[in-house]
Amino acid sequence: MPERNSAAVGRIVKALSGYYYVLPEEMDWHSVPIQCRARGIFKKRGESPLVGDLVTYEHTSNGEGAVNSILPRTSELVRPPVANIDLAVLVFSVTEPALNLQLLDKFLAHIEHAGLQAILCLSKQDLAEHGPDMEEAQQAMEQVKAIYEPIGYEVFSTSSRLGSGTDALYNRLQGHLAVLAGQSGVGKSSLLNALVPGLALETNEISSKLGRGKHTTRHVELIPVGDGYVADTPGFSQLDFTALGCDDLTGCFREMRERAEQCKFRGCTHLHEPGCAVLEALGKGEIAASRYEHYKQFTMELKDKKRRY
Repeated sequence: MPERNSAAVGRIVKALSGYYYVLPEEMDWHSVPIQCRARGIFKKRGESPLVGDLVTYEHTSNGEGAVNSILPRTSELVRPPVANIDLAVLVFSVTEPALNLQLLDKFLAHIEHAGLQAILCLSKQDLAEHGPDMEEAQQAMEQVKAIYEPIGYEVFSTSSRLGSGTDALYNRLQGHLAVLAGQSGVGKSSLLNALVPGLALETNEISSKLGRGKHTTRHVELIPVGDGYVADTPGFSQLDFTALGCDDLTGCFREMRERAEQCKFRGCTHLHEPGCAVLEALGKGEIAASRYEHYKQFTMELKDKKRRY
């Protein structure tokens, strides 16, 4: 054990009930995190340590520890509140609940706005092969690959029940601090259980009445996946662009962002302007109609929210 009051560097792997659980940087994942409180200076500054933060800490006389400072962050997410993420894994099931492309595009827009790399994971692949909605699930899988792979998103298909596809995803996560995100009931906890044998996270079956799962994850926690980390986060389906301070959605759609500079007018909204490179690409079938429709919907949503404020 380090000498009491000697400063050390570690990573916050869990935050719960006012405590921060810090894993010493020089130790491995078999080590037990140190339960720490944050120094009062954070409250005075209006700062708060986040899961994923690299921090300096020291042992205290009561056998616990104290977080002294936060090292510079490479990224910070508002929801979920986690720092230093460099990869987002968006988990969507092919069925139960049915695949929602509008919600997928909203997640992707938020991830692009945060400046993170995103990959797509289609869970419950076994239901596409043997389930009651097999044909619908197969169509959903083909549609996602046809829309998102051409614009540069990697698509992984997995079945936690059969264990298929999880090896490829496991390899992709190595060396990254990733966040696993998606609406409730898509099987995020089951996927982590398949990636990390013996983890045994709590899972809940889908409610047939509501068509969605109960929230099984109640706090943000980093989970080791080989030499990578995954932040298991509470399920959520409401994403607010105004809360993120996102004014220009063009930058959140990569295929539009690439073409925006070719538009005739600076500040083109890509809704009705003449000489719009985005509309031209849409007409040629180079931009998926569903993606453009969602861009329009999100733009209207953003405008409506601003009017209310």
